[in-house]
Amino acid sequence: MGTAGVGWIAAIIIGGLAGWLAEMFMKSDHGIFMNIILGIVGAVLANAILSVFGVILTGWIGYLIAGFIGACILIAVGRAVRR
Repeated sequence: MGTAGVGWIAAIIIGGLAGWLAEMFMKSDHGIFMNIILGIVGAVLANAILSVFGVILTGWIGYLIAGFIGACILIAVGRAVRR
């Protein structure tokens, strides 16, 4: 989060929004706390994956995009594990 240029409060807000967007996109049903966790952890995961390909997302919009992508990946992995 330090390299993305957002603070902790912004990370919680953006992570919650990214988690909520991923929840709507993936047609999943999680609570607000899980949306925040999915968004924050998803942003870290997506930034790690994207950095392998040379893509670096920074700032609020980049963090939102990375959080959305990562949260979608985490939801898909969670569904695959449950089956």
